[in-house]
Amino acid sequence: MPGFSLTLGFSLTYLSLLVLIPLAGLLLRSAGLGLTGFWHVLSAPRVLAALRLSFGGALAAAAINAVFGSLVAWSFVRYRFPGKQLLQAMVDLPFALPTAVAGIALTAIYAPNGWLGAPLAKLGIQLAYHPAGVVLAMTFIGLPFVVRTLEPVLEEAEKQLEEAAATLGATRWRTVTRIILPAILPALLTGVALAFARGVGEYGSVIFIAGNIPNVSEIAPLLIMIRLEEFDYAGATAVASAMLIISFTLLLAINLLQAWRRRRGT
Repeated sequence: MPGFSLTLGFSLTYLSLLVLIPLAGLLLRSAGLGLTGFWHVLSAPRVLAALRLSFGGALAAAAINAVFGSLVAWSFVRYRFPGKQLLQAMVDLPFALPTAVAGIALTAIYAPNGWLGAPLAKLGIQLAYHPAGVVLAMTFIGLPFVVRTLEPVLEEAEKQLEEAAATLGATRWRTVTRIILPAILPALLTGVALAFARGVGEYGSVIFIAGNIPNVSEIAPLLIMIRLEEFDYAGATAVASAMLIISFTLLLAINLLQAWRRRRGT
């Protein structure tokens, strides 16, 4: 293939300088602790709580976006209604909005004295300064990934198959589960993986609404910043390395699942 060697060499060099070398440096720095020191850092209750909240919150937010993001994408593709372009622009806001602005806005709205926080507080529901606020912020910043990933697939879906299923007497639910969902599942998994990855690494929009209470609502990226401010570089790199390994493993599993689905589909 003409130009293969040149383009491949440039791509590998670019990825190495931008991604591989910094990540390798991170792993090497944390490797200086040894297995015993590495495990000692990660087994601390505060670190485990932060990792659990970051990954658990990101998974919960991605699952929420998988459901409601699919509904939003379906509505945008299949229906025409007033204000559609305005809603399209609103979905893209998390892409362009500074994360700190998003965090301040969510906190102002869902704080106990906020517009929505006050009525919810009367019902005994607390979002701000609570782990639920972390999931809320991660859901906010992850929604566009699911919607924008699904839209092209839904636009290219063959509506004739849905019409044929209806003609043959299939219920709407059966049509969704047997025709629509299998067609969009690879794209849905991609969008969920992107939303999950963004949620795990999110910082700015979360720290304002989380409350940052150790062992309760403190996320792992914030804990890394705290360790750096304490000049505990070994501890910071250990937590960062753990996040890198867990994130890579989960994303690899999702990619393998997608590949398996594609092979099964063919």
